[in-house]
Amino acid sequence: MSVALAVWSLELKGGDQHAQEITPAADLRITNVALGADLADAKGRTTLKLVYLPLGDSDDEDEDEDEDEEDGDDAPKGEPAEATLCTLIPGQIEQVNLNIVLPADRPAVFASVGKNTIYLAGNYIDQLLPDEPPSEDELMDGVVDESEDEEDEEEEEEEETLVEDKKRPREPEASEVSEEPQLSKKERKKLNKKLKAQNGEAVPTGEAAPAEAESLKKAKESKPADEQKEKHKGKSVERELTGGVKIVDHKVGTGPKAKTGDKVSMHYVGKLANGKVFDSNTKGDSFDFVLGGNQVIKGWDTGIVGMQRGGERLITIPPAMGYGKKAQKKIPANSTLIFEVKLLKINDA
Repeated sequence: MSVALAVWSLELKGGDQHAQEITPAADLRITNVALGADLADAKGRTTLKLVYLPLGDSDDEDEDEDEDEEDGDDAPKGEPAEATLCTLIPGQIEQVNLNIVLPADRPAVFASVGKNTIYLAGNYIDQLLPDEPPSEDELMDGVVDESEDEEDEEEEEEEETLVEDKKRPREPEASEVSEEPQLSKKERKKLNKKLKAQNGEAVPTGEAAPAEAESLKKAKESKPADEQKEKHKGKSVERELTGGVKIVDHKVGTGPKAKTGDKVSMHYVGKLANGKVFDSNTKGDSFDFVLGGNQVIKGWDTGIVGMQRGGERLITIPPAMGYGKKAQKKIPANSTLIFEVKLLKINDA
C-alpha cells in the first residue's frame, strides 16, 4: 500500500535520440507517457526506453569494496539494463498508461528515439510497509458483536416485562357484562355528535355503537407508531462493512455503482475523531485512484465500493483499516479516521 506525496513530470525533447538521467528523492511511480500538442513529425514513431541499474548492482556494492580488495577480487560490477516502455504514433497511439516504481536515490535514464517531444507524468509515493501484521484485537476493533447485542436486548426485555407485571393491576374476574372502551371526554363528545339514533337524537357513547368506539380507540393507539415512522423517515442509515468500516450515505448519486477495478475521481475532507482536519481536497483537480488496487488505505478501498456518481458518503475507518500503529505527519498512531467523500466520476465518465 502506498500514499501519493507529490506530482512529478519530465519532458523529453524530440530528436534522433535524447536521454535524461534522474535520481528520485523519494520512491517514484511513473503512470503516464504522452505526445505533446505540437508534433515535429506527424507520422513518425517515438519510442521511450528506460536504462536502469538492476537490483543488487547499485552503489550498495561499495560497502563490500574493501573486502573485495583485501581478497584481491577484480570482478566487474553489473551492467545497466535497458527496457523499452512504449512506442507512440501520432493519430494511433498518443498516450500510454504505465505503472513503474523507481526506488529513491537510485539513478535511472529515460531515453526517447524519434523526432516528437514526449511527456512523462507520475507522483512521488510513500510505500507504507507495516512493522508487524495487525493483531486480532486490532482487526476486531470497531466490529460489532451481534451476539452480545442480542443478549443485552433480551435482558432489557425481561426487565421491562418484570416492571410491567408489577405495575399491572389485578384483572377483574370475568363477568357477563362486556367492558366498553375507555374514552376521554373529548372523544366521547366527538363520537356523540357523529352518532345519531333513528329519532335524530344523539346517542351516548357508552350506550350505543361500541364498534365505532373501538375503532376510534385503535386509531388513537396507532398514532404514536405512525408518528415514530414519520420521525425516522428520510434519515440516513449507518452500515458496517468488512473490517469495521462504517458508512452513512448523505446523498445517493446516479448511474452505475463503483466496483473493484474502476478508476474513481474523488473530493474529500479527512478528520480525526476529535474533529481536527488532517487532509482535504474539495476544489480543483480531483484525487484519482483505482479502487481495490492498493493505492490507498484499506478503509477507502472498502468504503467507496457501491457509491454512484454525485454521491456523498461519510466513512469511519478504524485504525486497522487505516494506518494502524504507524503514525503519520498529522495522524497519531492507532487513530480512527473520518472521511467526508464525494464521488465525481467513475472511469472518467
